[in-house]
Amino acid sequence: MTADAASAPVGKTGAAGPAAAPQGPGARTATAYLRYVAGKLAGAAVSLLAVLVTSFFLFRLIPGDPVKFMTGGRQVSAEQLAHYRKQFGLDLPMWQQFTDYCGKAITGDLGTSYQFNAPVIDKITEALPNTLLLTGTAFVIYTLLGIFLGTRSAWRHGRLGDRLNTGLALTLYSVPSFWLGLLLIVTLSVGIGPLPGLFPTGGMESGGEEGFAYVVDVAHHLVLPVVTLVAVEYGQTLLVTRSALMDEMGSDYLTTARAKGLRDDLVRRRHAVPNALLPTVTLIFINLGRTVAGVILVETVFSWPGLGGLFYQALSVPDLPLVQGLFLVFAAAVIVMNTLADLIYPLLDPRVGR
Repeated sequence: MTADAASAPVGKTGAAGPAAAPQGPGARTATAYLRYVAGKLAGAAVSLLAVLVTSFFLFRLIPGDPVKFMTGGRQVSAEQLAHYRKQFGLDLPMWQQFTDYCGKAITGDLGTSYQFNAPVIDKITEALPNTLLLTGTAFVIYTLLGIFLGTRSAWRHGRLGDRLNTGLALTLYSVPSFWLGLLLIVTLSVGIGPLPGLFPTGGMESGGEEGFAYVVDVAHHLVLPVVTLVAVEYGQTLLVTRSALMDEMGSDYLTTARAKGLRDDLVRRRHAVPNALLPTVTLIFINLGRTVAGVILVETVFSWPGLGGLFYQALSVPDLPLVQGLFLVFAAAVIVMNTLADLIYPLLDPRVGR
């Protein structure tokens, strides 16, 4: 018997078997990433289930009778009220209402709105483009502005420009969005003294415009709500970017890059900023999820016909199917974007997920 044969692994029957193929580092990394992905997806599924349960029970604590709202305040008999409650399933036991709601929500049926007498999913689909136009425009502006000012503040920390940037960002971030919106309406829409109003007080369009004139009209109505959102939101991105970049500035690789003769501008753009953007990436995805939810107070103040304004209208009734459907969409958007950020993180930093 040769030495190779003697060293071969022997099974239970005593026969020599093939040696197990070694598992390389690439296979181990892929397996670890798959486990990481499975864990994040399972967590997202549990979060969505929790939102589904919360959206049903939470809004039933709101005072008010939706059936009386549907009657428009008219005097109706008890038989008519019972008919309405039976029509919308409000006469069923709470557990049965909950199981019906969950079963329909899984298939995409979010019920019928009480006040609009239309499918909830249709009302959401109708208002969603308006919200995406408003919050999406603001999102792009305040994200780019926050990253730009945050990197400059961190690179010149302690100087006058850094103190002014961070001070203004903290001040605006602390301002309630509805209060800032009202202030802009008073100063730039209504006008003060001899200064005339420059922008509309609310709405999305003046009406009667077509073609390019319609685009200009919508952009004119878009200015103040976008300015409000940008002013309130950009500070968060600025502060997160500044903090992350300042943590990287003392790293050895930056000292090495400077020792090679690279200019400070190149060291910042090519080395420091990419490594410091990981926390900012998470924040960007969170804010991206919030673009679907919109900003309820801002849309309400400016009478913007989006999901936020629709949610406010539904709460005032209360229109339970519409409130539940909107809450589910808002929460699902944030959960999905958070999960995408978690899945992308290991691709940006291989240390994550091991």
